[in-house]
Amino acid sequence: MNFYHILKSAHSGWRYLVLILLVLAIVTAIAGWLGKKPYTEGNRKLNMFTLIFVHIQILFGLILYFVSPLVEAGIRYWKMEHIAMMIFAAILVTVGNARSKRADDPSAKHRTIALYFGLGLIVIIASIIQMTMADPSRSFFGVS
Repeated sequence: MNFYHILKSAHSGWRYLVLILLVLAIVTAIAGWLGKKPYTEGNRKLNMFTLIFVHIQILFGLILYFVSPLVEAGIRYWKMEHIAMMIFAAILVTVGNARSKRADDPSAKHRTIALYFGLGLIVIIASIIQMTMADPSRSFFGVS
């Protein structure tokens, strides 16, 4: 097994951690926002871990981008769409985390996280669904 296959498996498996943390952060933020709960240290840590995991996933993806035979073959989805959508999703998560830190009101912090992380999750899911349509041998839940 070479470096490319190890990294591809890590990138494919790491997505589950990213998706779980994003869903958990969004649900927590919506509950805090609608329930008018305080923004706790636990909320801050969950959001920060989510941000870190998203950034690690992007790092795996960027390394794969430069060593992948699919990109070298010029397959449009891998060369343009996947990388652009995932970077955009990471930007949404990063901006959401940064804006939540600047908000004074706990409700505004929760609302900002719910909105930006939620949009990021939608972009990630759309990109994964698009991947399964571009390459029928891959599945949404299967490790590729």
